[in-house]
Amino acid sequence: MTDEVRRGVRILDDTAPAGRRTLLGLAYRMLGSAHDAEDVVQEAYSRWYTMTERERREIRSPVAWLSKVTSRICLDHLMSARVRREHYVGEWIPEPLRDHGAWSSAAGPADDPADQAMLQESVGMGMLMVLETITPAERVVFVLHDVFGMPFTEIAEVAGRSPAACRQLAVSARRRLAGERARPANGAERHREVISAFRRACESGDIDALVATLDRGVVVHSDGGGRAHAALRPVVGARKAARLFLGLLRRRPDMEFGEEDVNGRPGAVIRRGGVTVAVIATETRGEVLTRMWLVVNPDKLHAWTGRGTG
Repeated sequence: MTDEVRRGVRILDDTAPAGRRTLLGLAYRMLGSAHDAEDVVQEAYSRWYTMTERERREIRSPVAWLSKVTSRICLDHLMSARVRREHYVGEWIPEPLRDHGAWSSAAGPADDPADQAMLQESVGMGMLMVLETITPAERVVFVLHDVFGMPFTEIAEVAGRSPAACRQLAVSARRRLAGERARPANGAERHREVISAFRRACESGDIDALVATLDRGVVVHSDGGGRAHAALRPVVGARKAARLFLGLLRRRPDMEFGEEDVNGRPGAVIRRGGVTVAVIATETRGEVLTRMWLVVNPDKLHAWTGRGTG
């Protein structure tokens, strides 16, 4: 990247922070990786500033143009990512978000409660995991239309398909995502109470107390990526899950357990010497945890490391 492009990127960042947040939120929902989203947005900015000044003046909305370019890059990235993940060690879990607010913006004011709910829902770990199961084209179309409100005529330019075909992709994606969206969930305050009970049980080492905080059919997904010890397959059942967490804490007696929001919902972190070594995204129903996503791959914890225990 030339010095001119770097200066241009900084200028756009300084003058349009809301636009940059929109692009980052768009890319994260499509890729499930904050690191990759940053790279994609940087590449989109680079393409903007390598155009001539006359070409840039002809574009009415730079953010709209950048959104389309970002989406095209994401679509290409998703196609190649499927091949790379075939060789991933164990389960692949999206990179957990710490600063949820920086990734939740939409291109315009989302005053409608339904729009706000969709923005929040679309970065939930459960939704992101289901997005991993649909085709790249379905994912891109769903995020652009259902989350960011882009019309199908414009999405067609990104996907390289007709507006009618894009509508069908959106219908197919919604059908696949319907089960996830229908799952009942606690409010934030109730959710935090369950997390607090889970933390206290882990700290006490009382397996029966820990089991009591977990649904009988709780499912724990783990992501070590071959870089850290993790279960290679989902752990199902309260007692098995309890043993997993107690085993993790017992291996390192100096570990500290904390409560912190993950992807906009109450979650947990495990730190050693002030450095985060595990992030747990969670879902609750009633008084128990129903689904958990344990990320211990250090490559996915850069945003969480080097901070105090808070």
